[in-house]
Amino acid sequence: MAFYLLTAFACVHNILNPKQRNGRASVLAALCAMALHGLWLFDIIVLVPGQNLSMLNVASLISLIIAALMTVLVARFKVWLLMPLVYGFAALLLAADWLIPSHYSMYLETRPEVLLHIGLGLMSYSLLAIASLLAILLGFLTHRLKSHKLTNLPSMPPLMTLERYLIRLIFIGVVVLTLSISSGLFFLQDMFSPGKAHKAILTIIAWCVYVGLLWGHHRLGWRGRKVIWASVIGSLLLTLAYFGSRFVREVVLG
Repeated sequence: MAFYLLTAFACVHNILNPKQRNGRASVLAALCAMALHGLWLFDIIVLVPGQNLSMLNVASLISLIIAALMTVLVARFKVWLLMPLVYGFAALLLAADWLIPSHYSMYLETRPEVLLHIGLGLMSYSLLAIASLLAILLGFLTHRLKSHKLTNLPSMPPLMTLERYLIRLIFIGVVVLTLSISSGLFFLQDMFSPGKAHKAILTIIAWCVYVGLLWGHHRLGWRGRKVIWASVIGSLLLTLAYFGSRFVREVVLG
């Protein structure tokens, strides 16, 4: 948590002082944070009887995946404004996971097909969550540009470039999400059983939203607000699918 917070503060410093940027130090702190985070998750998820895939463990794992992907992509995307949020949120989820331990055991060593389905689901959610962050940043920068305040923000990517990266990331995320849904339909016989059907239905609706977004962008020339809102709505639907019922079961009902 300390390394995550240190990295977040370093990113803020780099944003506000682009001429004194020390990217190597912030990357080193981020690598230390993610390595320790990974060891912590390995200990509490894998090194227990069964695999403890509680809601907070899964959320913390997703935050680690997002932090790792964003650390790799930030130099290309130039989305430095998002990095303090990414690292800070990872630290927050890590703290919650540490302070509020919970258990939801799954024995995946005997069901590798389920492990594949879960892995694809986590990766697709992480990619599309990053896409929603890029969409929110795109909307923020567009608003600043219309207010003639964009020049006050350092280290900003060109809006056209950011939108192009956003569409590419959504396309990759949709491909992985398609594989995740397909693996669930093929391997999971209880995918539409009572108590689980809502997750499958919401995921498929989110998939339709993203496919509609890509179709509208390439066929009808959708840009700007339509792309931003569709990306955010798709991400919210996936969040409800992955965490909605588990939040009620593990937190509300205890």
